[in-house]
Amino acid sequence: MHRLKIISGHLPPGGSSNFRRDLRRSDCGSATAASSRSSPEDVVVVHGRRTAIGKAKRGGFKDTTPDELLSAVMSAVLKDVGLSPERLGDVCVGNVLQPGAGALMARVAHFLSGFPESVPVYTVNRQCSSGLQALFNVAGAIRSRAIDFGLACGVESMSLRGIGNPGDLSSRLMDNDKARDCIIPMGITSENVAERFGVSRETQDAFALRSQQNAARAQRAGLFDHEIVPVTTKFVDDEGKERQVTVSRDEGVRPGTTLEGLAKLRPAFKPDGSTTAGNSSQVSDGAAAVLIGRRSAVEALGLPVLGVLRASAVVGVPPDVMGIGPAYAIPAALQQAGLSVADIDVFEINEAFASQAVYSVEKLGIPPEKVNPNGGAIALGHPLGCTGARQVVTLLNELKRRGRRAYGVVSMCIGTGMGAAAVFEYPGA
Repeated sequence: MHRLKIISGHLPPGGSSNFRRDLRRSDCGSATAASSRSSPEDVVVVHGRRTAIGKAKRGGFKDTTPDELLSAVMSAVLKDVGLSPERLGDVCVGNVLQPGAGALMARVAHFLSGFPESVPVYTVNRQCSSGLQALFNVAGAIRSRAIDFGLACGVESMSLRGIGNPGDLSSRLMDNDKARDCIIPMGITSENVAERFGVSRETQDAFALRSQQNAARAQRAGLFDHEIVPVTTKFVDDEGKERQVTVSRDEGVRPGTTLEGLAKLRPAFKPDGSTTAGNSSQVSDGAAAVLIGRRSAVEALGLPVLGVLRASAVVGVPPDVMGIGPAYAIPAALQQAGLSVADIDVFEINEAFASQAVYSVEKLGIPPEKVNPNGGAIALGHPLGCTGARQVVTLLNELKRRGRRAYGVVSMCIGTGMGAAAVFEYPGA
C-alpha cells in the first residue's frame, strides 16, 4: 500500500581495453539523414553503468543514501575506461526528491568518488526525465565547446525521501484549469488516459505481464550483469540489527507473474478504474551514470564509442493526461534525426503506467517486440531521477549485443504534462 500511496501522490582509475571497438560504419535502410557520416563534433556515449534497482522501503538499498548510490556508479564508469576525473568538464545529476537543495548530495557523491574539487557538479530536476535531461545538458555543453567530456547521472532514493506536500503554491492555482490539472495525482492521470483513449484493463495487464516476462528472461540470461555495479551497503532488518549486504540484482522482477494473478488485483486509484499495483511502475531506489564526450576528444584518447546521440526533444502535453508524452516527444526527436519509427531497432519507453505506455506504442504504430525487450519500469522499477540514465545504459548495451549498426530511442512521460525522447545510434561492432 505504501507503494500505491507514493504513486498516487506523485506530482508530477586503471582501465580495460575490452571497451574499445572499431568505429566502422555502413548505411542502414532509409536512415541516411541521421548518420550516414560521422563528425568530429558528434556527441558520443563512451560508457555507462548503473546500480541494481532496489525496492523502496523494503529492498537492499532502503538504508542507503543517494550520495552513496551515485558515487558507486560515478566511480565505476571512469574506472572501467581508465579516464581520470580531471578530464571531466562538468557533472550533471538528475534527481527529483532533492535532499540538501540538490547540490549538497551531488557534491558529496563527487568527493566520495575521489573527484577533484576543480570539477564542477550540479543537479537538474525535470521529474521522471531528470536522468535523460542531465545527458541533454551535458551534451549541450559539449556542442557549445564549453567542455570535451562530461558525466550525466541520475539517482533517487524513494526509501529515504517521499513525495508528499507539493509546497507553497499560489491560491490562484484553482482558478486556472491547466494549473489545477498539475496537481492531479499521477494514478488518476493514468485512469484519464485509459478512459479517454480506450485502453482496457486486459490490455494493460497483458503489457505488464510482458514487461515481467522480458525482465525475468533478461535477468536469467545475465543480460544486466555487464551494466550493473554491485554495491555493498548497510541493511537494517525488522529487528533493528544492521548487517552488510551486496545488491547486484534488480529486486522488482517477478518471474511468477501471470495474467490471472494480475486480474485479481484491485484498482489502486478509483473503485471502477483499471490502473493497479501490477500494471504500474514500482517505487524504487537506484543510480546510473553515463560518460559522454565530443567524438574528436574521445578518439584522441583511444576511448570506445558505445553510441552517438543523434537527436533529443522535450515537448509539452495536457497535464491531466501527462502519460501521453512519449507519443509526441518520440516523433519530434525522430523528425530531428531524419528517421522514422521503422528505422528504430529498440524503443526504451518508461512504463510509468501500462495505460500510457500502451497508448504511446499504439499511437505511433511501434511493433511490440521492439519495445522494452528486457522489461521496463513495471518489472524493473522507476527510481525517478535515475530512470532516464538507466534507460540509456540498458538501451546501448542491448544494441551492442545485436552486433550491428542500429538505432534506439529512449523516452518517457513527465509529471505536470511533458514528454522527452532521445535517439541514439550504435555504430556497429
